[in-house]
Order: sequence, then C-alpha cells, then structure tokens
Amino acid sequence: MKRLMKSVLLAGAAWSAASSMVMAQDAVPQGGQTALDDIVVTARRRDEQLKDVPVAVSALSSERLEQTGATDITALQQQTPNATVQIARGSNSTLISFIRGVGQQDPLWGFEPGVGLYIDDVYVARPQGAVLDIFDIERIEVLRGPQGTLYGRNTIGGAIKYVTKRLDDDPGFMARGTYGSYNQMDALVSASLPWTDTFAVGGAIASYNREGFGTNLFTGEDTYDKQVTAYRASAEWTPTDQLFVRFAYDRVEDDSAPRHGHREVNSTTGGFTPPRSVYNTNAGIRGAQEVVTSGTSLTAEYVVNDMLTLKSISAWRSGDTATVIDFDQTPQPFLDVPAIYADDQFTQEIQALLQGDNWSGVAGLFYLDGESSGAFDTIAGNLGLAIAAAGYVNTESFSAFADFSYDFSDRLHASIGGRYTRDDKDAQVQRFFYLGAARSPILGGAARPIFATRTNYMASDTFEKFTPRVSVSYDFTDDVTGYGSISQGFKSGGWDMRGDAALVPQTVQGYDPETVTTYELGLKGTAFDDRLQFSSAAFYSDYQDLQITTQQAATAPAVGVASVVDNVGQATIYGFELEGRALLSDSLSTNFSVGYLKNEFDEFITLLSGSPVDISNLRSPQNSPEWSTFWAVTWSGELAGGDVTITPSVSYRSEFNLFDAPDPVLDQEGYTLVDLAAIWTAPGGHYQIAFTGRNLTDEEYKIGGYNFAGATFNNSISAFYGPPRTFSVSATVRY
Repeated sequence: MKRLMKSVLLAGAAWSAASSMVMAQDAVPQGGQTALDDIVVTARRRDEQLKDVPVAVSALSSERLEQTGATDITALQQQTPNATVQIARGSNSTLISFIRGVGQQDPLWGFEPGVGLYIDDVYVARPQGAVLDIFDIERIEVLRGPQGTLYGRNTIGGAIKYVTKRLDDDPGFMARGTYGSYNQMDALVSASLPWTDTFAVGGAIASYNREGFGTNLFTGEDTYDKQVTAYRASAEWTPTDQLFVRFAYDRVEDDSAPRHGHREVNSTTGGFTPPRSVYNTNAGIRGAQEVVTSGTSLTAEYVVNDMLTLKSISAWRSGDTATVIDFDQTPQPFLDVPAIYADDQFTQEIQALLQGDNWSGVAGLFYLDGESSGAFDTIAGNLGLAIAAAGYVNTESFSAFADFSYDFSDRLHASIGGRYTRDDKDAQVQRFFYLGAARSPILGGAARPIFATRTNYMASDTFEKFTPRVSVSYDFTDDVTGYGSISQGFKSGGWDMRGDAALVPQTVQGYDPETVTTYELGLKGTAFDDRLQFSSAAFYSDYQDLQITTQQAATAPAVGVASVVDNVGQATIYGFELEGRALLSDSLSTNFSVGYLKNEFDEFITLLSGSPVDISNLRSPQNSPEWSTFWAVTWSGELAGGDVTITPSVSYRSEFNLFDAPDPVLDQEGYTLVDLAAIWTAPGGHYQIAFTGRNLTDEEYKIGGYNFAGATFNNSISAFYGPPRTFSVSATVRY
C-alpha cells in the first residue's frame, strides 16, 4: 500500500507540473482553433468519451500518427507510456509487446502472448505477421493493465486495438508514393465505391520496399531490409437504419531477407570479432524467410430497439512462416536455427449492448478454435548434432462475459463485470538428436536415423478462470472525472515446445496459467476551456505464477540445451502514467506522455539445477524501463497557399534489461529518439507532400538479443538494433 501511495503522489506531482506549464500560456487568440475535439474510444466495447472510461487507455488517431510520421504499429512504443511494442528478435514482422512490464518475449508456437492484439475487434492469437503497417485506419487504442473481463485470456498486460476506417458514403481514391533512405520505395493505393445507397466496397494495396541497413559480410545479402506487400478489402451493407453488415479481408506477405543479429563479443573458435556496423553480420546459414498471414471477418450489427443492440463477429485467420536464424553470427554452424511455423484460428463472438435510463452494459459469448504448430533445428556444430524440435498445440476456448455500469447520480458511477474462460488444450512435443551438424530430415536435411529421442509425449489439460473487474468513478466537475478500479487477467498455461525431458524430466508436466491483479486510481478530463485533455493513472499490480523460460547449455556427460518453462514465482509492479494534448495557441499544439514503472521480482524459483532455488536477488524483469516519456509539438500554418504542419518529437526510455538475467553486454542503456515530420497540403486537400526524419541523432539501441555465452556454442551473444537515422519524402493524391 505504501508503494501505491508513493505512485499516487508521484503522479500528482507530474500532473501539477503539466498543469502549471499550460496555465503559463497566453490565452488562445480569436479566429483560430479554441478547443480540442472529443476523443471517442471503444475500450469497453461501446462508444464512450475517453474521459468517461475508467480504464487507462491511449487513443492515437490517424491524424496524430500521420503528423508524427508513424509508419507501423511499433510507433506505439514511443508515444505510449510504459509500453514496449517491437519487432521480435530475428524477425521482420513478428510482434513482441509488453505493457506495464507484462508480456511475452518468446513467439514460439505454444507460448501465449501477454498483450492481446485486435483488428476491428477480431483477436489475433499469434504474433507472426502482426507488425501492422499504418494505413486506412481510424485510430489505435492501447488499453493498459489486465483486460480479462471484456477481452479475456492473454490480455494480462493489456490490449492493442487496431481500428480501420469504415467506408465513406461518397466515392474515394487515394494514392501515395514514398522515397527515402536506403532506397526506400513504398506505394499505397486505396479506393472506395458506393455501388448503391446501401452497399459499398473498398480496398487497399500497399507495397513496402527498402534495402538493408546492413550487410551479411559472408553471403552478401542485405540485413534489416524490407519487402512487404499488404492487401485489404471490405464490403459494407446497410439495408436499413437498424442493420449493418461488414465483410473484411486482409493479407500480408513478407519476403524480406533473413534478419540476423550483431555479434557483441569475440568468438571462442574461428577468431570472429564484432562487425563495425551494428547492422552487419557474418551469419552463415542460408535459406528464405517467408511470412504469409491472412484473415477474413464478417461483422453484423442489429439495433433491436433503443435499449438493445446485437452484434456478431465471425473471423478466420491463418499464417505460415519459414525463417532462418544464425544465433552465433559466424559462417560456421555453431548455433544455426532453421524454423517453420503454421497457425490457424476461428473465432466467434456474440455481443448484446444494452442501454437504459441510468445504466448501460455489454454481455456476450466468445469461442476460439485454433492450432499452432511448427518445427525447428538447433544445429550445434561444436556438439556435432542437429537437435530437432517439433510439435503442435490445439486450443478450444470458450468464455462468457458481462460488464455493466450504473449511474447512482449525475456525478457518481460504478461498473462491475466478470468473465469466465475455459481453455481445453492438447499438445504434442517432440525433440530428437541427429548426428551431423546439418539440417535434420524434419527440416529438409539428409535422411538419417534418430540418434536419440529426448522428448516425445502428448498431453492435454484444461485451464479455467473467472476474472472480475469493478470500478467506481466520480465527476468532480463536468470536465474532470476520477476513478478507482480493481481488475484481473490471466494467461493460459501450456507446455514447453523446446523441453528436453532427458535433461529436465518435469517438462512433461507443463506449466500453469499466470495471473495479474491490478489496483488503479485515475484522473482524466479537460481543462482551460477544453484546451487541455489529460489522462493520468497510478497502479499497483500483483503478478503471480510468472511463466519464465530459462535456457542453458548443458555439457558432458549430458549434452544439449536445457530449456525450462516454469511458474517461477511472483512480482510486484507499480507506477503511474500521465498523457495528454494541449492547444497552446491557434497554431501550436502539443502531445505528451510520461510513464514511471517499478517492476520487481518478489520470488523467482528455478528448477534448472534439479531442486527449487530462489534466485530473485539475481534476476530483474525484462522490458521494464523505469521511465518512458514522449513530447511532440505541432505548428500549423500556411505556406504557398496551402496548409502546413511541422511536428518535432522526442521520446526517451531509461535503461532496461533484455532478459530476466541481467547482462552488461546486452542490457540497454537509456536512450533518446528525435524525429521530425512536416506535411504540406494543397488548397482543396487533394494533394499532399510529407517529409519525415526519424532517429535524427542516429542513436544505436538494442531491441532484442540472444545469449548463449560459453565455449559450447562459441560464445554466441548477439543483439538486434532499432532503425538508424532515416529520411523520406512522400506525395499523396486524394479524391
């Protein structure tokens, strides 16, 4: 409780500083914009003004994302407090997300994400192909803290909602071309056409191409390049004022070159030293990287009467990935990993939205039927082995949920909700040793017998949980609302797909779900004649039964890689967040955010040594920078008869660990990113030219890594880095 009070006081101090800054501004001149527009979100599955929602939620409109030069969903990391939204290590389009220090680093099949991703209310179960490019969107919402009541399993850190635009009543056309650093050449075309008064169709095609930031010095291939094509199509039918039906389709194809990391230390064999450029590598493994994901959805909404609206969301999604990762970053196969992934899912959600005189709510049912499978080799040259792992996880999930709000008076409001979830899972886990440091027969290598069967089992289990949420809010004035809430979420249990039962027999028992219970106090609203909009929250989270992956090289008499996924213990997480936007004058506005996060292990029990040992004093949670801040200022004016906006922005993240085990080689120091975006729009709004500069100070910062220190795997410590300084110019035509 003392920690919670400390967070509240820190939040109050930050809020007072922000208020003083705005109060010091002169009055807004007459003739310009004198108030900010209201922000509407669907965080509680119904349209509400942001200030009325007792949830910590960031809402980034398409206009704001455009003004700051955001290109894909990873821009959320800079602009959202206490969030990590990054491309996964060794990947170009796999998403890794943490919110308030809770998430999942490992995208391997069988592991569940800790932050839920939704595209137009459709749950995306797997992270492959989930680094969504920003086009044709209305807004992105980031819900911080467990969202177990309305969004269910695997949202213990929070949820990200990617909301696309509905089709216009009038025909529309947009084309954009972009050229930039590293021979970046992007193209986007979108159009919508109302065929009748009640039926419209639309679609978009986007192509993103860029040469690599670095080079594979051994093969000559680019590294960190981009070759992505994205498609989107929709059809909307509104036969009456009461009925709306939407069919949507999306597809992403990523044919970028394999993304290898940078060797951070000298090798123990072969004399390899770190390349001068952090984007260069000497990786020797060859093979294509191909990612294809696609999805279709059918949404129907029927207004029965003023009190009841029914909504159905049916969706199908699938994905296939082939990739190669060189962990040792040398031409020799000391630690090479070719891998394939496949997944598919069907989801069905039924919602009933209800509205009374002084109450409102939503209730519904959710069903998921999904399969995630894959195979990979660990080609260990020093051991003369190919360690093959393969398996699948089938999940059938059912849940029922409800959340209702009641107005006790014009000022006092309360809401209560809960969700019951049942996951039925079955899995197969296989792990074999093959002699010879080359691909196994499972991954297309030469046919040869299994040298040793390390793991080969099938398992099934049921994981079920009731996750409640309750909140009370009070309108101190017509413009300012305070709230307090208690919410809970859980992430489903499972089995370690890398588990070596010969080294760690308990791996066949699997691991249990993890849970987070969060206590939150918030204050949000508007001030100074609607020239300031703000949201603030202080939170305290009790994180139980953490699922942590520990990997360690094993040597004679037992060889291989010991992988253990355990419910290692518990952590305490607390902090505060403040964000908002302010209209400083008729031509000057600002967006800002501040996040403070304290994440500490209270208990970290490992079984890797064979007996339980608490090593919490040697561990520190990953992806949990203590401070994260963002500040952008937008100037609007006239130039050459048109409208121009210029937005410089700066973001900061304090030091953090990439892994739970601190490592001075891989741990990232605090860093600052400086960006600049300028947009000129011709009279009439049909033509637009934009200039964007990102990471203007050319900061080098790590976003992921691998740590296999020691002679067994050639001292393989590698890191993956965020983009360097880049510039781009784009031209847009709209009609």
